[in-house]
Amino acid sequence: MPIVLTAVNVSKTFGEPPNEVRAVRGVSLEIEAGQFIAICGPSGSGKSTLMHLLAGIEDPSGGSVLWEQADLFALNDDDRSKLRRKMTGFIFQKFNLLPTLSAAENVALPLLLDGVAMTEALPRSREALARVGLAEREKHVPAELSGGEQQRVAIARALINNPKIIFADEPTGALDTENTKRILGLLHEIADAGQTILGVTHDPLVAASAHRRLNFRDGQLVDEATEPQAREVTG
Repeated sequence: MPIVLTAVNVSKTFGEPPNEVRAVRGVSLEIEAGQFIAICGPSGSGKSTLMHLLAGIEDPSGGSVLWEQADLFALNDDDRSKLRRKMTGFIFQKFNLLPTLSAAENVALPLLLDGVAMTEALPRSREALARVGLAEREKHVPAELSGGEQQRVAIARALINNPKIIFADEPTGALDTENTKRILGLLHEIADAGQTILGVTHDPLVAASAHRRLNFRDGQLVDEATEPQAREVTG
């Protein structure tokens, strides 16, 4: 499979000497299309900072990040934002749905912000909701949806631009075991379709299900486990 993301000696330091914090220390890795990858590690290990660097949210203190062959941090802010909208989607732990918008409107929002007309955005939104099994819930606002349904709306929103890389911040952290298993099934379907999932997690079910587990500690990638046949965890 083609390489969609490459990190070369990426580091991130916060603060100034003598009180600086070295959150990420010289991480290098390659990520292929269609992989479901879990970044695991204790709180404060730097795993969320690493994901933010790989997603282009945080600027590194050193090293480089390439999406396909584009050097992310060699681009100006405008070009980087355009590439991010084209290449990536985000799934947030707390869903980040707007409470006054319907499920379909929440999913369509990235398209609307990118200048797509509502007449085009809503049909695409409905297709994305159907992909996650929520076609019949498109007119419901978040308060009328369960936690698992809200997370599936958030996944549909992340899929709306057909991104090559989906970044997930504790995607099952707010869910019970049953809904976690359902979401893991969806994430594997996405990876099987050729899209890459890169997520930070404390959840052992997610870690066990991922194709690759990157174990992070003290700002460094300390080891990796690869499970080519990993699938969603079933009861």
